[in-house]
Amino acid sequence: MEVLKIATAGSVDDGKSTLIGRLLYDTKSLTEDKLEAIKKSSEQRGYDYLDFSLATDGLVAEREQGITIDVAHIYFSTAKKSYIIADTPGHVEYTRNMVTGASTSQVAIILIDARKGVIEQTYRHFFINNLLRVKEVIVAINKMDLVGYDEAVFENIKRDFEALNARSTFNDQRLTYIPVSALKGDNVVSSANAMPWYQGDTILDHLENLKAEDVYQSGQVRFPVQTVIRPKTADFHDFRGYAGKIYGGSLKVGDAVTVLPSLTASKIKEIYFFDKKYEQAAAGSAVNITLEDDINVTRGDMLVKQNEIPKIEKEINATVCWMDSKQLQTGTKYIVQHNTNKVLSKIAGINNVVTTDYNGTVSADNKLKLNEIGEVSIKLSKPIYFDSYQENKSNGAFILIDAQTNATAGVGFIN
Repeated sequence: MEVLKIATAGSVDDGKSTLIGRLLYDTKSLTEDKLEAIKKSSEQRGYDYLDFSLATDGLVAEREQGITIDVAHIYFSTAKKSYIIADTPGHVEYTRNMVTGASTSQVAIILIDARKGVIEQTYRHFFINNLLRVKEVIVAINKMDLVGYDEAVFENIKRDFEALNARSTFNDQRLTYIPVSALKGDNVVSSANAMPWYQGDTILDHLENLKAEDVYQSGQVRFPVQTVIRPKTADFHDFRGYAGKIYGGSLKVGDAVTVLPSLTASKIKEIYFFDKKYEQAAAGSAVNITLEDDINVTRGDMLVKQNEIPKIEKEINATVCWMDSKQLQTGTKYIVQHNTNKVLSKIAGINNVVTTDYNGTVSADNKLKLNEIGEVSIKLSKPIYFDSYQENKSNGAFILIDAQTNATAGVGFIN
């Protein structure tokens, strides 16, 4: 069964948690005890309706404040697909959480309160989805019941969002606008009788019809080696395989490949998935590959097709989202983890801070604070083999690790 990964974003009180709860309720994905808890809590609060936001806000602070703080992953299935929803906070102080949730998502749902329209936080949510190259974006214009289900309100917000989209440099994005009332259930799973002027799909119908392409299923083939398999058993005494996940495209037996960084050439001899052999493996497959030649390959190396060599350099320029309370400063040292490869690095320069409202950049003053996004130059102790994030997501992203605490301090997207 296909698995579709969805990231959600919305400002305070846009109804994001309610929308997800409604999806779970109408697809009968809530357990009996969870549903009973929602009913009881709604009654205690004096509501004459079910407060579906309680289905997703798991932290005590979230329930008390009525906001989303942490990234929660919610799972549900229909007869056609399985879904994983990354329920991410929309507040500026939790930008790092939103980047984390959206980084592996194939679809984004951006909620807009029909009473408020496109606001500053909408700009930031859309900017992050552009930065992470999320191709499918559903703009859910929520709380239509509070504006009398007025078509003119929907069309005005759609026009404003289109103007925002015109400022984006990401041209592969597909936008779908759906008017909804998460509280009433209009156009979430079931069509809305109150909005006969809207003839499009509900949110669930649209999701059901999307093709669940892997996030990393684009660009040239990249196979970072996770580990070397040497069983040394009687049956496999001389076996030497290389385990990892295929990104970008497919590999097949007989393909001529180059091992990086040594630039040694060979051909694929066998492809294993557990104990079964295959002639070909698609992007997203975790496999074990053997080569025709007995050459030196270790964890951190990468197999690529011979005519698809990436850039190999000791300095990179990247857009970095900073996730640590300790500021990023010029001259500091971090470990760059790029795929399975770890390299000591030095921050050569913090060129600017990127504004998430599409108004360009501002001076970074040689530092990047928590939740800020900036353009950063990084010098490496040895070359890495990379593509730009735009060309190949898997080979164009990395994380910065604090060598002292071993904490993930930032995530970068190579320009």
